[in-house]
Amino acid sequence: MQRKSDNTKNKDDLKDFNDVTRFHGHVCPGSALGYKAAQMGINMLSSTRSEDEEIVTIVENDSCAVDAIQVLTGCTFGKGNLIFNDYGKQVYTFLNRSSGEGIRISLKDSFEMDKIDPQLSILRKKVSSGQASTSEKELLNEKVQLVAKKVLEMDGKKIFKVEKVNMALPPKVSIFKSINCQKCGELVSEHRMKKVEGIKVCIPCSKE
Repeated sequence: MQRKSDNTKNKDDLKDFNDVTRFHGHVCPGSALGYKAAQMGINMLSSTRSEDEEIVTIVENDSCAVDAIQVLTGCTFGKGNLIFNDYGKQVYTFLNRSSGEGIRISLKDSFEMDKIDPQLSILRKKVSSGQASTSEKELLNEKVQLVAKKVLEMDGKKIFKVEKVNMALPPKVSIFKSINCQKCGELVSEHRMKKVEGIKVCIPCSKE
């Protein structure tokens, strides 16, 4: 019997876009972009979905795309292998702890949703302003579904710039003791405490 190649195995292990939709709550072009980015990242790393901390993902925005990336990569805040840098960029870096390889995937400036369907942004503005009719709201939903489908069907390299990167892997998650804030009394992870006027307090209390 012929064995599957690593790449075939990796593709079989990837979550379907329907799983992304169930997690995210609806179909949208943003989650489709995240799906494509994560799919490319995992395949290029010859990796599988991260059950523990095998893969680390660094995201540079908090858009819909990040939900898709969590589903496909298995990287989450709870496991400590999803790192959020609030830069407002459609940039995603995938790191493999075992091999040390890294892939940085960034949205090309040549890619625009409006080029897929110019009506999409017009309808969104109308719906957001509360001026859209029922039929226009229904049309927007149809357009969103169509654009997401087209994104999923596109060659990822037409959407994203892909680069190999060498960067230090972040340390694995540590478990810290929780202690009481000496002002509000609530339990706080020890490494997040601040010392103010000789007492240890939580971050919110340190700002009062």
